[in-house]
Amino acid sequence: MIDYLKLDVLKQALDSYRPLPAEIVSNLHEDLVLRWTYNSNAIEGNTLTLKETKVALEGITVGGKTMREHFEAINHRDAIFFVEELLQQNATLSAWQIKSIHQLILKNIDDKNAGIYRRVNVTISGAEHVPPDALHVESEMNRFIDWYQNQASALHSVERAARVHADFVKIHPFVDGNGRTARLLMNLELMKDGFPPAVLPVEKRLEYYEALDYAHTKNNYGPFLILMADVVETAFKPYWHALGIKP
Repeated sequence: MIDYLKLDVLKQALDSYRPLPAEIVSNLHEDLVLRWTYNSNAIEGNTLTLKETKVALEGITVGGKTMREHFEAINHRDAIFFVEELLQQNATLSAWQIKSIHQLILKNIDDKNAGIYRRVNVTISGAEHVPPDALHVESEMNRFIDWYQNQASALHSVERAARVHADFVKIHPFVDGNGRTARLLMNLELMKDGFPPAVLPVEKRLEYYEALDYAHTKNNYGPFLILMADVVETAFKPYWHALGIKP
């Protein structure tokens, strides 16, 4: 059983300190962008360390690392900035938003497929779940967006964000970059309702993959929702540290 009330209480506690001092916001944002970029890319196999990711984001080439890995860091940071712009626009989730986020993820890496729904069938390495046939991707994404626009609002913010994440990955609408895009979409949902963006640590990669596959093959989202709720709870910790309080 997920204690959504506990997460709501944490959010209310953080809200009581808003607006946060500008210097705290700036410091937290810089740290968030780095940790989010490092972990999300590392989950997908990028070998840049946290410190190397920081250097790459500063525009310095890291020796022994591929240009793709450098672009993955830069692109992910730019995608975060774009998600923050979408947040300010307060627009509902759309195919254009999803494709635009993905286009940034694959910029200078695979421009031919960036922001384009896949036209080939794919398999997810190590997973039991087989994504839908390429011919059905467009209709599945339309169904996904229709669900979001007409039913998702009934769910708790954290559950809605997690379902967006999991259901998007289940369709796997792009040739590459689905995981990064899913985590960006999840955090867009969290931020819309005032929750801090949640950074899934690379150390939980196996648990993450297993919970996703279980949701997709058994239609049981329990383990995935529990994992995401735990990650969201952890996302509050940098704020408490910066504010010097114990919630």
